[in-house]
Amino acid sequence: MSALTSAAATPRPGAVLADLLPASSAARARVRDAALVVGGAALTGIAAQIALPVPGSPVPVTGQTFAALLVGAGLGAGRGFLALALYAVAGVAGMPWFAEASSGAGLPTLGYVMGMLLASVAVGTLARRGGDRGALRTAGTMAVGMALIYAVGVPYLALSTGMSLGEAVAAGLVPFLIGDALKAALAMGALPTAWKLAGRKG
Repeated sequence: MSALTSAAATPRPGAVLADLLPASSAARARVRDAALVVGGAALTGIAAQIALPVPGSPVPVTGQTFAALLVGAGLGAGRGFLALALYAVAGVAGMPWFAEASSGAGLPTLGYVMGMLLASVAVGTLARRGGDRGALRTAGTMAVGMALIYAVGVPYLALSTGMSLGEAVAAGLVPFLIGDALKAALAMGALPTAWKLAGRKG
Protein backbone atom coordinates (compact mmCIF):
# COMPACT_ATOMS: atom_id res chain seq x y z
CA MET A 1 0.00 0.00 0.00
CA SER A 2 1.40 3.39 -0.97
CA ALA A 3 1.85 6.19 1.56
CA LEU A 4 -0.94 8.18 -0.09
CA THR A 5 -3.34 5.24 0.01
CA SER A 6 -2.42 4.44 3.61
CA ALA A 7 -2.96 8.04 4.67
CA ALA A 8 -6.34 8.14 2.93
CA ALA A 9 -7.48 5.02 4.80
CA THR A 10 -6.67 6.42 8.26
CA PRO A 11 -8.92 9.00 9.96
CA ARG A 12 -7.04 12.19 10.76
CA PRO A 13 -7.83 15.66 12.06
CA GLY A 14 -9.20 17.95 9.38
CA ALA A 15 -10.53 15.09 7.25
CA VAL A 16 -14.05 14.36 6.07
CA LEU A 17 -15.35 10.89 5.32
CA ALA A 18 -14.69 11.19 1.58
CA ASP A 19 -10.99 11.80 2.27
CA LEU A 20 -10.73 8.23 3.54
CA LEU A 21 -11.38 6.81 0.09
CA PRO A 22 -8.00 5.76 -1.29
CA ALA A 23 -6.41 7.47 -4.28
CA SER A 24 -2.91 6.41 -5.20
CA SER A 25 -2.13 9.44 -7.36
CA ALA A 26 -3.24 13.01 -7.93
CA ALA A 27 -4.97 11.99 -11.17
CA ARG A 28 -6.93 9.26 -9.43
CA ALA A 29 -7.84 11.69 -6.66
CA ARG A 30 -9.36 14.02 -9.25
CA VAL A 31 -11.35 11.14 -10.76
CA ARG A 32 -12.50 10.13 -7.28
CA ASP A 33 -13.58 13.69 -6.47
CA ALA A 34 -15.47 14.05 -9.75
CA ALA A 35 -17.30 10.79 -9.07
CA LEU A 36 -18.15 11.96 -5.55
CA VAL A 37 -19.56 15.24 -6.87
CA VAL A 38 -21.77 13.47 -9.43
CA GLY A 39 -22.77 10.88 -6.86
CA GLY A 40 -23.67 13.58 -4.32
CA ALA A 41 -25.88 15.34 -6.85
CA ALA A 42 -27.56 12.06 -7.82
CA LEU A 43 -28.14 11.10 -4.17
CA THR A 44 -29.84 14.43 -3.53
CA GLY A 45 -32.00 14.03 -6.62
CA ILE A 46 -33.05 10.52 -5.64
CA ALA A 47 -33.81 11.56 -2.07
CA ALA A 48 -35.94 14.45 -3.36
CA GLN A 49 -38.34 11.89 -4.84
CA ILE A 50 -39.15 10.63 -1.35
CA ALA A 51 -41.86 13.22 -0.87
CA LEU A 52 -45.03 13.66 1.15
CA PRO A 53 -47.35 16.60 0.43
CA VAL A 54 -48.16 18.99 3.28
CA PRO A 55 -51.78 20.24 3.28
CA GLY A 56 -51.92 23.98 2.67
CA SER A 57 -48.24 24.24 1.74
CA PRO A 58 -46.49 24.18 -1.65
CA VAL A 59 -43.47 22.63 0.09
CA PRO A 60 -43.51 18.83 0.53
CA VAL A 61 -41.65 16.84 3.14
CA THR A 62 -38.76 15.18 1.31
CA GLY A 63 -35.47 13.43 1.88
CA GLN A 64 -33.76 16.15 -0.15
CA THR A 65 -32.49 18.34 2.69
CA PHE A 66 -31.21 15.35 4.64
CA ALA A 67 -29.29 14.10 1.62
CA ALA A 68 -27.87 17.55 0.93
CA LEU A 69 -26.59 17.87 4.49
CA LEU A 70 -25.06 14.40 4.40
CA VAL A 71 -23.36 15.30 1.11
CA GLY A 72 -21.90 18.44 2.67
CA ALA A 73 -20.68 16.61 5.76
CA GLY A 74 -19.38 13.58 3.90
CA LEU A 75 -17.66 15.35 1.01
CA GLY A 76 -16.51 18.56 2.69
CA ALA A 77 -17.25 22.16 1.76
CA GLY A 78 -15.69 22.23 -1.72
CA ARG A 79 -16.94 18.96 -3.13
CA GLY A 80 -20.24 19.32 -1.31
CA PHE A 81 -20.85 22.74 -2.86
CA LEU A 82 -20.00 21.42 -6.32
CA ALA A 83 -22.37 18.47 -5.88
CA LEU A 84 -25.26 20.72 -4.81
CA ALA A 85 -24.40 23.24 -7.54
CA LEU A 86 -24.57 20.45 -10.13
CA TYR A 87 -27.89 19.36 -8.67
CA ALA A 88 -29.27 22.92 -8.78
CA VAL A 89 -28.02 23.79 -12.28
CA ALA A 90 -29.22 20.53 -13.80
CA GLY A 91 -32.61 20.88 -12.12
CA VAL A 92 -33.07 24.45 -13.32
CA ALA A 93 -32.05 23.34 -16.82
CA GLY A 94 -34.81 20.72 -16.87
CA MET A 95 -33.54 17.60 -15.12
CA PRO A 96 -36.65 16.35 -13.26
CA TRP A 97 -34.96 15.64 -9.94
CA PHE A 98 -36.20 18.43 -7.73
CA ALA A 99 -38.91 17.41 -5.24
CA GLU A 100 -41.66 15.31 -6.81
CA ALA A 101 -39.82 15.08 -10.17
CA SER A 102 -40.12 18.82 -10.77
CA SER A 103 -37.60 21.09 -12.48
CA GLY A 104 -37.13 24.64 -13.74
CA ALA A 105 -36.38 28.09 -12.40
CA GLY A 106 -39.94 29.14 -11.55
CA LEU A 107 -40.56 26.86 -8.58
CA PRO A 108 -41.52 28.54 -5.29
CA THR A 109 -39.33 25.98 -3.53
CA LEU A 110 -36.16 26.90 -5.45
CA GLY A 111 -34.98 28.99 -2.50
CA TYR A 112 -34.55 25.82 -0.46
CA VAL A 113 -32.26 24.44 -3.14
CA MET A 114 -30.20 27.65 -3.08
CA GLY A 115 -30.08 27.41 0.70
CA MET A 116 -28.66 23.90 0.34
CA LEU A 117 -25.66 25.35 -1.47
CA LEU A 118 -24.84 27.54 1.53
CA ALA A 119 -25.63 24.74 3.94
CA SER A 120 -23.27 22.32 2.18
CA VAL A 121 -20.40 24.76 2.63
CA ALA A 122 -21.18 25.41 6.29
CA VAL A 123 -21.74 21.76 7.15
CA GLY A 124 -18.65 20.68 5.22
CA THR A 125 -16.53 23.28 7.00
CA LEU A 126 -17.81 22.18 10.40
CA ALA A 127 -17.24 18.53 9.49
CA ARG A 128 -13.57 19.28 8.79
CA ARG A 129 -13.41 20.63 12.33
CA GLY A 130 -14.86 17.46 13.81
CA GLY A 131 -18.49 18.52 13.66
CA ASP A 132 -19.62 15.07 12.53
CA ARG A 133 -17.59 12.89 14.89
CA GLY A 134 -19.85 12.89 17.93
CA ALA A 135 -23.62 12.79 18.41
CA LEU A 136 -24.02 16.23 19.96
CA ARG A 137 -21.59 17.90 17.56
CA THR A 138 -23.37 16.28 14.63
CA ALA A 139 -26.72 17.57 15.91
CA GLY A 140 -25.29 21.08 16.08
CA THR A 141 -23.80 20.78 12.59
CA MET A 142 -27.12 19.61 11.13
CA ALA A 143 -28.98 22.41 12.94
CA VAL A 144 -26.69 25.02 11.37
CA GLY A 145 -27.25 23.54 7.92
CA MET A 146 -31.02 23.38 8.30
CA ALA A 147 -31.15 26.96 9.60
CA LEU A 148 -29.32 28.17 6.49
CA ILE A 149 -31.68 26.28 4.19
CA TYR A 150 -34.70 27.90 5.83
CA ALA A 151 -33.03 31.30 5.98
CA VAL A 152 -33.01 31.33 2.17
CA GLY A 153 -35.98 29.10 1.41
CA VAL A 154 -38.65 30.77 3.52
CA PRO A 155 -38.11 34.37 2.30
CA TYR A 156 -37.88 33.08 -1.28
CA LEU A 157 -41.17 31.23 -0.78
CA ALA A 158 -42.79 34.45 0.43
CA LEU A 159 -41.51 36.48 -2.51
CA SER A 160 -42.41 33.90 -5.14
CA THR A 161 -45.93 33.24 -3.88
CA GLY A 162 -46.96 36.63 -2.51
CA MET A 163 -47.27 35.26 1.01
CA SER A 164 -46.41 37.41 3.99
CA LEU A 165 -43.29 36.35 5.85
CA GLY A 166 -45.46 34.99 8.66
CA GLU A 167 -47.51 32.94 6.21
CA ALA A 168 -44.33 31.62 4.61
CA VAL A 169 -42.98 30.59 8.01
CA ALA A 170 -46.26 28.81 8.76
CA ALA A 171 -46.26 27.03 5.39
CA GLY A 172 -42.56 26.51 4.77
CA LEU A 173 -40.96 26.05 8.18
CA VAL A 174 -43.26 25.06 11.03
CA PRO A 175 -44.64 21.85 9.46
CA PHE A 176 -41.12 20.50 8.98
CA LEU A 177 -39.62 20.96 12.44
CA ILE A 178 -40.50 17.50 13.74
CA GLY A 179 -39.19 15.86 10.58
CA ASP A 180 -35.99 17.88 10.81
CA ALA A 181 -35.50 16.69 14.38
CA LEU A 182 -35.81 13.10 13.15
CA LYS A 183 -33.32 13.78 10.35
CA ALA A 184 -30.87 15.23 12.86
CA ALA A 185 -31.30 12.15 15.03
CA LEU A 186 -30.53 9.89 12.06
CA ALA A 187 -27.41 11.90 11.29
CA MET A 188 -26.37 11.75 14.95
CA GLY A 189 -26.27 7.98 14.60
CA ALA A 190 -25.00 7.60 11.05
CA LEU A 191 -22.05 9.98 10.84
CA PRO A 192 -20.28 9.21 14.14
CA THR A 193 -20.83 5.49 13.47
CA ALA A 194 -19.18 5.85 10.06
CA TRP A 195 -16.16 7.46 11.72
CA LYS A 196 -15.93 4.69 14.30
CA LEU A 197 -15.99 2.06 11.57
CA ALA A 198 -13.36 3.96 9.61
CA GLY A 199 -11.17 4.13 12.69
CA ARG A 200 -11.38 0.38 13.18
CA LYS A 201 -10.47 -0.27 9.56
CA GLY A 202 -7.61 2.20 9.76
